[in-house]
Amino acid sequence: MKPAGLVVVRVKPGGIAEEMGIVRGDRLVAINGTPVHDLIDYRFWAADEDISLELNKVNGEKWVLDLEKDYDEDLGLEFEGAGFGPTIPCSNHCLFCFVDQMPPGMRKSLYVKDDDYRLSFWSGNFITLTNVTEQELQRIISMRLSPLYISVHSTNPGLRRRMLGNSRAGLIMEQLRELAAAGIELHAQVVACPGLNDGQELTRTVEDLAGLWPGVQSLAVVPVGLTRFRQSRYPLRGYTPEEARKLVHWIRTRQEEYLRTRGNPFIFAADEFYLLSGVEIPQLESYAGFPQLENGVGLTRLFLEEWEKARSRLLGKRIKGKITLVTGVLGEQLLGPVAAALNKVEGLQATLKVIRNDFFGEHVTVAGLLTGADLVSQLPPGKTGDLLVLPAVSLKREEPVFLDGVSLLELSQRLMVQVAAVAGPGQLVDVLLEGREIAVWSASVEN
Repeated sequence: MKPAGLVVVRVKPGGIAEEMGIVRGDRLVAINGTPVHDLIDYRFWAADEDISLELNKVNGEKWVLDLEKDYDEDLGLEFEGAGFGPTIPCSNHCLFCFVDQMPPGMRKSLYVKDDDYRLSFWSGNFITLTNVTEQELQRIISMRLSPLYISVHSTNPGLRRRMLGNSRAGLIMEQLRELAAAGIELHAQVVACPGLNDGQELTRTVEDLAGLWPGVQSLAVVPVGLTRFRQSRYPLRGYTPEEARKLVHWIRTRQEEYLRTRGNPFIFAADEFYLLSGVEIPQLESYAGFPQLENGVGLTRLFLEEWEKARSRLLGKRIKGKITLVTGVLGEQLLGPVAAALNKVEGLQATLKVIRNDFFGEHVTVAGLLTGADLVSQLPPGKTGDLLVLPAVSLKREEPVFLDGVSLLELSQRLMVQVAAVAGPGQLVDVLLEGREIAVWSASVEN
């Protein structure tokens, strides 16, 4: 059995912990007599002004350190496994699970399915609550782990059990009521699957969740993601442009109703629905502070706003060179006008290349799932100008590598061009004015 506590991997120089003699390899077992299981326990109990730390030292000694500090003052410790250790795995068998549609042979981390309430609080991960015990539910309430992000999909108990492949999935409304009554802020999502949980089922889900306002603060409706690797799985299909248009208008009607009755739109359609349907992207104020930004709700509006500010910095500039902008199928609507505007800058020639997702399949159209293999196969070597610009979201956050393992440097070498991965239109303009080194990631054939 793994010993209790958190193993110290770094002690901040000059911090309280270093002054107290804590070193790398020590194990923090308890604070004020309360066992410490993860980073949440540590942050919660270590916030007090007067605390007592119980440690198992790396040399085998057991220490108890009593200290006084300012409220919420950091001790200067970092822990093994980011302070969480192994994530709580998903126990569902969802009909629409994207991870189950991944091709074989990719890096192991892409096949990990977590359903960890701690990471929902800490990082905004969506969870289903199907594996949360009563003890964990009470921990959420007593420690005020708020907000939480919940994948609801349906409030119909039978349908949710079927969609998630889990007998506990039907408890969702009881769980949400208990959390909302305790003051936990909740944000929900529905992965909409045509013919399964839309139509009257979606109406029921929206009404049930709206009935828990203000506990449930927002609801995002996102389209199901389908790859070409689901041949033997439950038969699902994507939305047609006409179906997407009808859904967007239905959601807008509900937003207007909720604005009248509670001053908040509450429900939001994912950007993909707007881009697929051709319906105009809502204005900034329609997103009510962007509560579902990580879920792809409002990113397009922020892109448009950022571009309007950034393009003004190009007025009167002369930029000599040829660039190629890269995006996925859905991104063409956004990048087309950008490329047109860039071609009006003196000396600059911009080409937009829309990359078809052959790796995951034609139904995957977002830029975040572009792969190096598709870029290499669809872009001619040595013919993309002086600079290839692609969205940074298509790369890992911690290193410049695509989902299929192709590195940015390899892409640069294969296509014989300098490459810059940018976080948005503002950084695109920065790169044009100051050089590719300004980008989130960059690579050159000379590297």
